[in-house]
Amino acid sequence: MTEMSSPHITHPRILVLGVQPGTPPFRIVEIDGQVVGEAKAVTDVLEAAAAFGIQVHDLDDPEMVRWVGGDKFTWTRH
Repeated sequence: MTEMSSPHITHPRILVLGVQPGTPPFRIVEIDGQVVGEAKAVTDVLEAAAAFGIQVHDLDDPEMVRWVGGDKFTWTRH
């Protein structure tokens, strides 16, 4: 007998999209599914989260923050 397990898909509160061209380059930030602004550095992500009452203790926690197209250190296009 094969046991079926459903995959657990997490939906983090914060989504940081890939780097967009600009001077300086930026990343679009979504919180709870809504675009809330642009981030040019990781501090901008933290400030956006704080504005929505979210305390981020671990930027590498995939249940809190999802980084698309790079990680918290990726702020330029490759």
